[in-house]
Amino acid sequence: MTVSLVWWAIAGYLAIAIVIAFLSRQGKSQDMSGYFLGNRQMNGFVSALSYSATTYSAFMMVGLAGLTYAGGVGALGFEIVYFAGVSLVAVFGPRFWAVGKAFGFVTPSEMLGRRYDSRAVAIVVALSNCLFLIPYAAVQLAGIGYLLQGTTQGAVPFTAGVLLATALALFFSYIAGIRSVMWTDSLQAIMMIVASTLVTFLVIQGLGGFQVLFDTLAAERPEMLVVPGEGLFTFTTFLGLTIPWFFFSLSNPQVSQRLFMPASLSAMRQMLLGFLVFGFIYTLVSVLWGLSAVVAFPGLDNADLATPSLLTSGHVPPLLGVIVMIGILAAAVSTIDSIMLTLSSMVARDVYGNLKPGSSEARQLTVGKWVIPVIALLALGFAELQLSLIAVLSVAASAGLVAVVPAIIGAFYWRQGTATGVLVSVIVASAFVLFVYAIGNSFLGLPAGVWGIVVASLTFVGVSLASRPAHAAADEFLAAVPQSPGRTLRVVEKGGER
Repeated sequence: MTVSLVWWAIAGYLAIAIVIAFLSRQGKSQDMSGYFLGNRQMNGFVSALSYSATTYSAFMMVGLAGLTYAGGVGALGFEIVYFAGVSLVAVFGPRFWAVGKAFGFVTPSEMLGRRYDSRAVAIVVALSNCLFLIPYAAVQLAGIGYLLQGTTQGAVPFTAGVLLATALALFFSYIAGIRSVMWTDSLQAIMMIVASTLVTFLVIQGLGGFQVLFDTLAAERPEMLVVPGEGLFTFTTFLGLTIPWFFFSLSNPQVSQRLFMPASLSAMRQMLLGFLVFGFIYTLVSVLWGLSAVVAFPGLDNADLATPSLLTSGHVPPLLGVIVMIGILAAAVSTIDSIMLTLSSMVARDVYGNLKPGSSEARQLTVGKWVIPVIALLALGFAELQLSLIAVLSVAASAGLVAVVPAIIGAFYWRQGTATGVLVSVIVASAFVLFVYAIGNSFLGLPAGVWGIVVASLTFVGVSLASRPAHAAADEFLAAVPQSPGRTLRVVEKGGER
């Protein structure tokens, strides 16, 4: 794969993506809902592809393949647990959608602020999400840096790749807000799944087929086919990785915010089903890449170079390899621009809007657009640190984000939950996760990924029981979320409120 081929491929991708992004524009968005939620009118097909592209970023094709290379088949179990956690969308998705339409919520933190009748809750949740999501965005940038550096044998430096990904994410965010992001996401998702699947079959055929691949692993690296393998996937490590990932669909606001966007309940169902199909294929592909790299390229110094090594190998035609590389680049960009839009909407809506009561939608939108490049620069600076093992760093971010999960569950299922309980649980759990990572990611033998949900749950329940709930706000909120949301939403749809 030559450097000129890489640059020509990037230019071609840019040309197509820019055309799609401009075509997605429907006039100038004048309010927060239009810019950040696409006026809540996204169809199921686009929502499914965008949800997939946002969720499955460089973490999968670079990070999960690298994790498989480092630890073997345990990585598949880790990802399957995450996959099981997507079932939470079936439970909470219709509820998010219903209260979003009823109250006009733009962000998940705005929803919690209304439910617990507290501006402080909205502000603290928004800030804690920024604290942990900006490093997660940086991980995506680093993934692109490693990818371009690896596939060009260093001709494109790490920093050039990071700068390119940052510029692309900013560009797509500004063209038409979430509409351009979702439509370019759709293009990117199709590229990702088609090209990566083709590469998987070519590589495995090049290694002699599935039977030869697994026979070779069984003979030469049997530890790759069992858990804990070489020791990476011990039981406590596995728990630390999987627990935050199980709650990913609720704890990560760039994902949960998507639950406000479908035009109807049927569009949300299509989004969920499409995502499950996409995710299952993508998971198998990523793990097979990692196992193939174990056979083809034993002894890599950096496990995250497993994917670039495969793409530049003789098993993959250069043209297909560069298409996959562009697909991974696009996947990372789709996650980064989604995170930038979500965090900027939270800062504008929940921080600025609550500190400046009465600020107009137009003013909040202006603030949000100013915040986008600030978030991009922070992520860029973090990515330049070049911290190791992308998958582990991604989980570290989710371990902090999980602090808000008890508050989300309590919002829909526990009337006794209080604003004080939310504030204490989010602040204490976030600080505790940072503390555990600071001392080496182990406290009393357990990693931060376990402590985050435990500390958040205990403090939320304990403090809520000791404080007074806002029953009026809770009753108003819960009245929009009946026990059978599906039945009520069908009534809403028949009533022409779609």
